[in-house]
Amino acid sequence: MAFDHRPQDFDEARRDVGLSQDELWMRYFALGGSAMPTEFEAYVVGALAPGHGDHDMLVHALNERSMELGSDRRWRYADDT
Repeated sequence: MAFDHRPQDFDEARRDVGLSQDELWMRYFALGGSAMPTEFEAYVVGALAPGHGDHDMLVHALNERSMELGSDRRWRYADDT
């Protein structure tokens, strides 16, 4: 399993798994993420650092999509550094 060592680069990760920003937000929100779209966009582009909980929900959404695609690429959760 290949881990990405730059979990803060969510926009690159989003592109890697082929999701639009809206699609990623829907997945994040379905997992329990609480950021509204504007705040979420700031997380994705790196203008605002998410707290551990939001970071982990965003990473989980990316990892789920990566698994759906059959990829072994995974992004690190907040406590995995």
